[in-house]
Parts: sequence; C-alpha cells; structure tokens
Amino acid sequence: MKINKNEIGRLGETFTSCYLEKNGYKILKRNFRVKGGEIDIISEKDGIIAFTEVKTRAPDPLVNGLEAITPSKRKLIIKTSEQYSIRYPHDDQPRFDAACVTVLNGKVIDFQYIENAFDASE
Repeated sequence: MKINKNEIGRLGETFTSCYLEKNGYKILKRNFRVKGGEIDIISEKDGIIAFTEVKTRAPDPLVNGLEAITPSKRKLIIKTSEQYSIRYPHDDQPRFDAACVTVLNGKVIDFQYIENAFDASE
C-alpha cells in the first residue's frame, strides 16, 4: 500500500495529536496558517502553550526530523506563533516542541517527542 507525502504527513500529525491528548494536552489548533508560516499543532496544558512542528519520515531518511527544522524554519514558526498569540490572546507560557514520526507501510514504527526543541532566543 503506497501512500503519498501528504497522507504520510497527516498520519504523523494525527499520531502526535493523539499522543498529546493522551498526555493531558488540549489541542487548540492544527495546521494554523498565516502568510509565510504554518504550525502543525498548537496545544495547551498547565499554563503552557506548545507550538509543535511535526516531521514525518520513512525509515532511514537522509535528513532526520530534527535536522529538517532549520534555523529559518524555526524563525517562521516563532513568527507564526506570535501571530497566533495576537489573534488568540492567552496568558500561557509559549514552548516550541518537535515530534519526529517514522512511518513504514502506513504505520507509525517510531515516535519521538521533544519538549523545548528550540526557543525564541535562537
């Protein structure tokens, strides 16, 4: 069963959303888009708002998920999180997380969730 790149990405985001919900997070938004940026998952728990970038890959990729979140991608995520916070004011402490999902034949075979994968000072 061959699935396309969009379906693989959606699978990784859905898996990550389920992981967050199981760990007590409330999903606020998925695929929040503004001109020039997107955040895959925005969730909230215990006064923290987590802006999560999800990288879904096949096994043994040339570039792993974390390496794919380049400094320029981080800047876009931070700018997009600022736009979210202007549109949806909140008192939560922002945090930038990453999820690396490995998919084989339409199934998640490996998952890593990194809290504080990067911060706004970078």
